Amino acid sequence: MRIISWNIDSLNAALTSDSARAVLTRQVLDTIDALDADIIAIQETKLPAAGPSKKHLEILQERVPYYDLAWDSSQPPARKGYAGTLFLYKSGLTPLVTTPAIGAPEPMDAEGRLITLEFPDFYVNQVYTPNAGDQLRRLPDRQAWDRAYADYLAGLDQSKPVIAMGDYNVAHQAIDLANPEANRFSAGFTDEEREGFSKLLGRGFTDCFRHLHGPVEGVYTWWAQRVRTSKINNSGWRIDYFLVSDRLAGQVTACEMIDSGPRQDHTPILLDLDLSAC
Repeated sequence: MRIISWNIDSLNAALTSDSARAVLTRQVLDTIDALDADIIAIQETKLPAAGPSKKHLEILQERVPYYDLAWDSSQPPARKGYAGTLFLYKSGLTPLVTTPAIGAPEPMDAEGRLITLEFPDFYVNQVYTPNAGDQLRRLPDRQAWDRAYADYLAGLDQSKPVIAMGDYNVAHQAIDLANPEANRFSAGFTDEEREGFSKLLGRGFTDCFRHLHGPVEGVYTWWAQRVRTSKINNSGWRIDYFLVSDRLAGQVTACEMIDSGPRQDHTPILLDLDLSAC
């Protein structure tokens, strides 16, 4: 099975805008299309509460007619057009789709941050983890989210193996960002967030990239848009992950970052795994 995950930073803009950035985004979508994934997970869709519009669906049908979709968008009282997640999965796959509430602080459960696909022998979950916010204002709520999400994923894992992915908004180790010392108290690299991710892994999950590649440095998934030279200088962060239940780790055959060219922000990530033993 091949799965791709990407924080797209507005699916609406990617599909309907004529801006230079939207053009770059569509070029990345073309790259993803050519990789023939079984499942594509998209975070930060920023779609309306009602989900993809008729125009969005028409464009998606034209681009990827061989996929079905499942989505979860921000609902009141959460902010309009905020966060949101979407799965594309190949026609012929028939998962049970859920958009779980995990008991996170309000309004996180209403922000469209989780979708789970249940297959006969495993679960596929995507997440868009809340950011701790400017001046870490949301850090306590982020910590509560981390605990609730870890409980949720571990609960799934008790039933059958889990493949989880998405924007986790944390650089787990110092090698997961270019400038760790300068970001010791920045959102995404606080001790609290890193500890939360460690505890999630400790519940029985494997970071697929590190499992395959070990302590390689300089490989990132996000470069700040506000710093024009961040990608040129590779001043990035690895904050997007594939995780699998520990018992699936030996079945992971590839976990890579997909080249997104000059487009800054997140780059897509790819996972290949052999599920024949499931």
